[in-house]
Amino acid sequence: MRGVTGRRLAALVRRLRGVRVLVVGDLMLDQFVWGRVERISPEAPVPVVHVIDEDLRPGGAGNVVSNVAALGGRALVGGIVGRDAAGARLLAALADRGATTEGVIRVTDGATTQKTRIIAHHQQVVRLDREDSRVPEGGAARRLRDWVLAHLRRVDVVVVSDYAKGTVTPALLDALADAHARRPFLWVVDPKSANFAHYRRVSLVKPNREEAAAASGIAITDADSLRAAGTRLLERWEAEAVLISRGEDGLALFRRGRAAQHFPTVAREIFDVTGAGDTVVATCALALGAGASLEEATVLANHAAGLVVAKVGTATVTAAELAATVRGE
Repeated sequence: MRGVTGRRLAALVRRLRGVRVLVVGDLMLDQFVWGRVERISPEAPVPVVHVIDEDLRPGGAGNVVSNVAALGGRALVGGIVGRDAAGARLLAALADRGATTEGVIRVTDGATTQKTRIIAHHQQVVRLDREDSRVPEGGAARRLRDWVLAHLRRVDVVVVSDYAKGTVTPALLDALADAHARRPFLWVVDPKSANFAHYRRVSLVKPNREEAAAASGIAITDADSLRAAGTRLLERWEAEAVLISRGEDGLALFRRGRAAQHFPTVAREIFDVTGAGDTVVATCALALGAGASLEEATVLANHAAGLVVAKVGTATVTAAELAATVRGE
């Protein structure tokens, strides 16, 4: 768009290195089992997957951390996981990405959420979810809230990655909104319906199209309804900006007193949209933390999302890949 040149964006990518990001939210462990299908099972009409490889990656809020690290940022992580094998593996995976995990609280009364995706020939065959429906006990939630409040002034930007698993509580969101009212700071929220009533005074909220429709109470079917939904969300969440991700239709940015801005998708091919929203959130947060405007952050995030959906699984984009694509290489 006008004024946001490839050279300017490439320079911005270089400035992402070293930006400090506090990521708090629902941490999960993603397991990927890779294989190939050669026959149908004689026991039931299902494919038999011959396993070739498998790997473990941080998921949920952890995928935001992975994206921050891949782009050169420095992540501090806050969350709640179980005192189990999956929790230990998740903490190790986060540490491998250079993240500081002192804000991750381990509890004995809940299991670490784990998602296993079985993939054959670049297609997901099935997903297995292991999760505990119990909300983390109050003591852990209070410790996490206190840790976040103690560290939010030590970073350049805060990300709340809400996957509706119970880590992001109304009390945490209220505390962040009150802290922002006393002394503003940059924070970005990836929302979920359970907390729609509790997001307030946020720098940038990034719902997808379905979440934006549900939160605004407006069915988004055309440009007019999209504009109405964006305007209502600015008011409801007292947000400085709302960025609605619209899948193949790109991104729409809304700010108070400004016309909506639309950013068509730059994806050339789409293999897997898993985690693309995390990539958008991480890129926007890093860019804002580096001093970018909302327009620049959105353009950069749009390019990053276009790259990550061409990969399979909860993938990330490196700074070198992002710099090359914004330069048109």
